[in-house]
Amino acid sequence: MTTNASDLFIKALEREGVERIYGVPGEENLDFLEALRKSSIELILTRHEQGAAFMAATYGRLTGKTGVCVATLGPGATNFVTAAAYAQLGAFPMMMITGQKPIKHSKQGQFQIVDIVDMMRPITKYTKQIVNVNMIPSIVREAFRVAEEERPGAVHLELPEDVAAEPVDEKTTPIFSKSRVRIPHADECVIDEAKTLVEAAEFPLLLVGAGANRKRVSKALTEFVNATGMYFFNTQMGKGVIDESSDKFIGTAALSDNDYIHCAIDRSDLIINVGHDVVEKPPFFMEHGGKKVIHVNFNSAIVDNVYFPQLEIVGDIASSISRLTQKLGKLNDDYSYFERVKQQLDERTARDTKVADFPMTPQTLVGAVREAMPKDGIIALDNGVYKVWFARNYDAYEPNTILLDNALATMGAGLPSAMESARLYPGRRVMAICGDGGFMMNSQELETAGRLGLNLIVLILNDSSYGMIRWKQYGMGFQDYGLEFNNPDFVKYAESYGLHGHRVESTESFVPLVNSCFEQGGVHLIDLPVDYSENTKVLIDELKEKICVV
Repeated sequence: MTTNASDLFIKALEREGVERIYGVPGEENLDFLEALRKSSIELILTRHEQGAAFMAATYGRLTGKTGVCVATLGPGATNFVTAAAYAQLGAFPMMMITGQKPIKHSKQGQFQIVDIVDMMRPITKYTKQIVNVNMIPSIVREAFRVAEEERPGAVHLELPEDVAAEPVDEKTTPIFSKSRVRIPHADECVIDEAKTLVEAAEFPLLLVGAGANRKRVSKALTEFVNATGMYFFNTQMGKGVIDESSDKFIGTAALSDNDYIHCAIDRSDLIINVGHDVVEKPPFFMEHGGKKVIHVNFNSAIVDNVYFPQLEIVGDIASSISRLTQKLGKLNDDYSYFERVKQQLDERTARDTKVADFPMTPQTLVGAVREAMPKDGIIALDNGVYKVWFARNYDAYEPNTILLDNALATMGAGLPSAMESARLYPGRRVMAICGDGGFMMNSQELETAGRLGLNLIVLILNDSSYGMIRWKQYGMGFQDYGLEFNNPDFVKYAESYGLHGHRVESTESFVPLVNSCFEQGGVHLIDLPVDYSENTKVLIDELKEKICVV
């Protein structure tokens, strides 16, 4: 049987451990699609390329292995752009494979031809057009290496239609195996210097960022907190790395400044910043002559006007933290101020979640979702102002149990991200939480969710507007203008796909409805009216000053 370039490409993907590819193939992918049909790799067909790429990126986010998606040339490839940026900024390993017209002879002039490789260059770690079939094994290996190497991100390969059909000699194109790589460890003298800084500090705090969301790092950080007794907080994408039910957890920096958590941050004289990633909204702003910062990460710090650490521990994060833990032991610092701040914040959160008004406020919603979701349950948020409330008030007990995007902060990712979570973990409760605006951007993937037989709740927060932008508009003193729209009947919309649709009529009925949906199984869409008038309390709150002076 003749082997062509597409067969070789697929065999290289199999060697990398790829089990499935998400996508919308086109005419230029047909040789690739035939090779895929004959392989061990599953095709997950989606209704839009963006949904496919969001699912592939989420696979990378949750597993640490490269998620793979495929699209055709032109509009298929351009539909990957947002998800490429999502993976690149979020540090999720993902490979995009796109087709192209024949490059060795003209077929249809310039019809549909866009320079996809150049288009992808600013938003990927690696992008390349395949022109030599003998190079396919090495190109694929290199792409996977780059995608998964710290800092992870997006890569792109273009397989032109004529190259995809070229015959190859397997004897002269052997497939490469993945080599084992060990991340270097930080120098001992730097660990000693960090120990000196920590012991000299009166009010040290630990900050957990997005780059700390790695399997071994979570265990090391938990042991650090238990051993030293140091209080900690996190960024939005660092949630759950350390169990937030800990009595040492102060909260999440949902804003960059002037939030409740900044009472503790402002009092601190040293922050150990683990896994800091500049793509996240800064959890605090450094000032010259202010608190000191120890940067702990796989890579050195990217310095700017608000982040210029005094010490950098560069190397394997888990190793660095474990070694620092052994040197420090139990600290004797006075944490009474942090303890009082934590107590008042916890009391405020508990009080806010008990409001029974309907439509539900964001605070009440967060409490109700937390009540309905088990410790290992996964919520995948789209982008909206509710994300701030969930970041602030929703305690995450395990890594990757609250999936939000604080890097690109794109709309449209919540549903596909939840779908991939439900596909990966069919025995766990998974809920997509989407604003009505973000949901409609990829709502067609409901058909994909139903076809895949997923167990999933899609919660739509219905206020018939782009709520986050209205919140910002209000905060800047502008008139309410230009951000309201009409929605379909979401219950009927779900039912038109053969799925289950529900509409919440009271606050008290919400948790029982969620439990019933999960027990029944399948895909359930819940239309929930929300009251966003409480959003002004994120901008202006009379209690912040009281909390800061306890």
